[in-house]
Amino acid sequence: MPVSVVVGAQWGDEGKAKVIDLLSADHTYVVRYQGGHNAGHTVVVDGQKYALQLIPSGVLYPHVRPVIGNGVVVDLPTLFREADTLEARGVSTAGLCVSDRAHLIFPWHQALDALIENKRGDERIGTTLKGIGPAYADKARRDGIRAETATDPAAFAAAVREHGAAHNEEIVALGGEALDIEQIVTDFTPLAARLAPMVVDTVDLLHDALDRGDSILLEGAQATFLDLDHGTYPYVTSSNPTAGGACVGTGIGPRYLERIVGITKAYCTRVGGGPFPTEALDEWGDKLVEIGQEFGTVTGRRRRAGWLDLVMLRRAVKINSLTELALTKLDVLDTFPTIKVCTEYDADGGPIYAELDGWMTDLSTARTVEDLPAEAVEFLQLVESEVGVPIRIVGTGAARDAVVYWS
Repeated sequence: MPVSVVVGAQWGDEGKAKVIDLLSADHTYVVRYQGGHNAGHTVVVDGQKYALQLIPSGVLYPHVRPVIGNGVVVDLPTLFREADTLEARGVSTAGLCVSDRAHLIFPWHQALDALIENKRGDERIGTTLKGIGPAYADKARRDGIRAETATDPAAFAAAVREHGAAHNEEIVALGGEALDIEQIVTDFTPLAARLAPMVVDTVDLLHDALDRGDSILLEGAQATFLDLDHGTYPYVTSSNPTAGGACVGTGIGPRYLERIVGITKAYCTRVGGGPFPTEALDEWGDKLVEIGQEFGTVTGRRRRAGWLDLVMLRRAVKINSLTELALTKLDVLDTFPTIKVCTEYDADGGPIYAELDGWMTDLSTARTVEDLPAEAVEFLQLVESEVGVPIRIVGTGAARDAVVYWS
């Protein structure tokens, strides 16, 4: 069976969780391959909303085994709060496993994140202050604590003391207050004990699954243009959300990747600073935010909003080798009399728009291509012709079944 990858094709918040949830029905394993608890994935099933940060979105299916891959940085308090919340709502997390090579986040990472961001002043990146960047920085300088350490209580406590003391020096040097490391040892020791049974060599786990013919879905957090290498640097995340990152973050080689699904909204949003060529700084941008409920799942921050940028999507197709698109939130545009779509940039990098007539019709009940008005069909056809890959899934609402299978 092929391995499928779901990748954000914009700046995140494209509705990946809904598409992952839909695709999970046909997969046995769903694997998060990068990022941390700065990601917010929201799924609506039978009118119930589930907000996920670390646990893969496929967990809502009983047949799916959720896996946190080696490319993820894991905040243990968040992981277990999320697991407990799911269990209380009747969703089992018993099969969850975590890569022995995944790195752990500690309070010193969050303290450093806040101190470093504050020192940037007007040049702030817009980080979520979850400690993601400092945790990845430790990983890059070969100075992190990996999940495998949690399987040895004495080694875990010693590592926390050693790393905590070293990071306290950094915190104080940046003007912060030293953390109580012994309290961190006390707080994290039971969390490590709870993690230990979940820790496995997920590379072997996943390759054994491939040998059996099981199907695997790789789930990215954030998106292409927040990628550390290919995004709008420095306003990026600290990992590689692109399809190449799926290989590195799971240990599954590229020859297994046969289906790479890029997720795009029918418009654009981004959080924090950084360039945004099609940003709508007018009442239409406000309307996109209001109707689309464009506020961060994790932070609650208001997102910036603007028109769909097909120049970006064409670039995302190249970087990820996208085989198809899933276009979400088409229904957000229901009440727009005119819809703009950026098809190219001018010499100064400004957007050049195609302007389409809006459909001015409620799409929330659309479930087939025949249910879509001609103007919506024209919009989708323009996207396909400009981007060069087919749209397979069109989202027409938040619910699991609010989709049209376009082609």
